[in-house]
Amino acid sequence: MSVDDSIVVLCTFPSLDKAREIARVIVEKRLAACVNIVSGGVEPIYHWQDRIESDDEFLTLIKSTQACFEELKQTIVELHPHDVPEVIALPIIAGSETYLDWIQANVGSETS
Repeated sequence: MSVDDSIVVLCTFPSLDKAREIARVIVEKRLAACVNIVSGGVEPIYHWQDRIESDDEFLTLIKSTQACFEELKQTIVELHPHDVPEVIALPIIAGSETYLDWIQANVGSETS
């Protein structure tokens, strides 16, 4: 188990269907062990093209590893409908050892 390698990636999507579609792709490609979709939605307020904007979005919490982050990020960017998708990786500094082992066993490998 490597706590140092485990990460959570935050990404938002404009629709629940798009969040589900991309979540399935990245789990099938073993770039993530699990993707949680916050289906209640979030409301970002942000600057875009010299204006303050607000939308309804769906937040995903993607459990992955630093070793797979670049490919994960590239896959999200290629499939995401936004010009500038949110893809933010946060280190996992502690957690359930069995869960962290499960992340490691299910990301980047062909068998679980």
